[in-house]
Amino acid sequence: MPVPLSQEKLCARGFNQSWELVRRIDCDKHIHKNPHILKRYHHTQHQANENRANRQLAIQDMFYINPQHQRQLESASVIVFDDVMTSGATLNEIARILKDNGVSRVINWVLLRTLRPSQRSEHV
Repeated sequence: MPVPLSQEKLCARGFNQSWELVRRIDCDKHIHKNPHILKRYHHTQHQANENRANRQLAIQDMFYINPQHQRQLESASVIVFDDVMTSGATLNEIARILKDNGVSRVINWVLLRTLRPSQRSEHV
């Protein structure tokens, strides 16, 4: 499943970049892709310039499970796909929500990883 956007952001952008990437990955027929299981509440602030602690606080309880798909998660292994990982706060929060809802294993696939602040200064 892709990291979801809020309905507001999805409507404004017109697409979910993580879903656009993951839906094009050719997977085993036993892997079921579904962008509708995990949902996100709208967050008004952009987190790009926030530190790790603030990102973790801001993302708490930002995600929820679509009740229509709740039973699919029982004892399932789930792959969560994101385009860019910065601090890992979003993926950690999603893993927590999924496990709280019966998922036995969460695997994260990320296309790009930002550099840690200490590494950024070395590359400037």
